[in-house]
Amino acid sequence: MACVAPDGSLTPQAKAVLGAMEAPARLEDVARQTGVPLFRIRASARELARAGLLEETEGAYRVTALGRQRL
Repeated sequence: MACVAPDGSLTPQAKAVLGAMEAPARLEDVARQTGVPLFRIRASARELARAGLLEETEGAYRVTALGRQRL
């Protein structure tokens, strides 16, 4: 399931994941908070990081400035 559409818009799941990562968060915590299965959170985090919307530091992810703009 894609998080970022070809036109650059975000899916509802992508918005939920980004919203849950305003403060640094571990993927397991985001899965619990959003109710989205962990395997989907992992896939979303990889895609959002490749798009420059998330960054990972020491196992925790955080929304980038670009990610905040897109929300």
